[in-house]
Amino acid sequence: MSHVVTPSTPGGAHLARNSIGLVHIIFFVVAAAAPLTAVVGASTVAFAFGNGPGVPGAFVLAGLLYLIFAAGFSAMSRHVGGAGAFYTYIAQGIGRPAGVAGAMIALLTYTAVQSAVYALFGVFSAAAFAGLGLDLPWYVWSLSALVAIHLAGRRNIAFSGTILGIAMILEVLVLLMLNVAILLQGGGPEGFSLSSFAPAVVFTPGLAVALVFVIGSFIGFEATAIFGEEARDPDRTIPRATYAAVLLITAFYAFSTWAIVQYYGPSQIQRAAEAGLETLYFTAAQQVLGDWSVALMNGLLLLSLFACALSFHNTLNRYFFALGREGLLWRNLGKVHPRHGSPVAAGKLQSLSSAVVLAPFILFGADPYAVIFSWLSGLAVLGILAVQILVSLAIILYFRRQHGHDHSRLVTLVLPVVALIGLGGAFVLVTAHLDLLTGSDSPLVRAFPLLVLLVGLGGVLLARRIQRHQPELYANLGRVFG
Repeated sequence: MSHVVTPSTPGGAHLARNSIGLVHIIFFVVAAAAPLTAVVGASTVAFAFGNGPGVPGAFVLAGLLYLIFAAGFSAMSRHVGGAGAFYTYIAQGIGRPAGVAGAMIALLTYTAVQSAVYALFGVFSAAAFAGLGLDLPWYVWSLSALVAIHLAGRRNIAFSGTILGIAMILEVLVLLMLNVAILLQGGGPEGFSLSSFAPAVVFTPGLAVALVFVIGSFIGFEATAIFGEEARDPDRTIPRATYAAVLLITAFYAFSTWAIVQYYGPSQIQRAAEAGLETLYFTAAQQVLGDWSVALMNGLLLLSLFACALSFHNTLNRYFFALGREGLLWRNLGKVHPRHGSPVAAGKLQSLSSAVVLAPFILFGADPYAVIFSWLSGLAVLGILAVQILVSLAIILYFRRQHGHDHSRLVTLVLPVVALIGLGGAFVLVTAHLDLLTGSDSPLVRAFPLLVLLVGLGGVLLARRIQRHQPELYANLGRVFG
């Protein structure tokens, strides 16, 4: 890695070095993917409206796409690093204006997805505690989670990593119990079959719809690079964490969705999902494991959402910190906690911004699931794909200019081009099926692709303004971390 230049920002602030290792980073990334939420939530919609029994194969396809993306991404991480992550990659690969554009889209994306998760946490918490006699509005639980996550984010990054590790292990264990129990009972009425991975089953007209939901389940894996400044031996840790995270997410999602297909049967899974979007997995768990498993899964679903929001909180913290340290935002955002080495000022802004996003929805009585979660999730999927497209292009351009001799042409050109085409296709698919992803055909929802582009354009204009009025600051953009 061409190593870090000390920034000329307040206090020369750096995040706590050598705080986390490979395992902690994987916990952050997989927790952000929210395994239980993705499997119990997103996959059921993919089963119902997508390619039915071919959903496990769709997860494998998405995983392959992101492994291809990870090749160039990991290679570039050896030369470019820091808390700015995508912002830094794009700035050094395409140029400073594109880097600022990527940063603005990334902030939009992660703020949207975290706010969506807060809303969903509030929905499930309100339902769970109402059954125990504590009947409070959903937003009380959402804002309570926001406060708890803010306090956790103030601590050293390893503290959050421990919480996320516990959450991830419990989520994975309960789903593995269901998967193994299905296998031990011999599957369902149609026995065992690997047809879910057969091309004729996967590549059906419903594949495009399934991929819309499947790709959304991978949001967060790219956050490995964000923790490069705090990682031990980042040259090795970040690439390994990226590959490990993608492989784990892909294998677990494919296995879990394949197991549920075996339970209902390939010929019946689509009909079963249509009849019970919210109960597909819970019904199977109740019948295979018993009533206790349903209560456990409901409880762990809340933990999954909390862990997911905490992971995105830490991701956004580091974006705000990076932009503050470079002078793109208020410079005090570049300050760190004197004891924990965490981005404390950035954490305050991040928590405040989430509250501000939720506030108008709360005031106008918007439905937390049908509007807040669904709309913001759709916006986040579009945003993350847009940034990943920019990163793929940045990888190609970066290695054309420098360090190309350190890696094979396969890693620096061929695979990034394949990733660029695949991610571009995914962006088109999501745009075409945005009404299904969000559950709405509102003009506001249809304008989401334009909003993403406008936010990116705003970043370009901001960079150009800095170039005219603060040339010294502009000259250092994207280089503080490179």
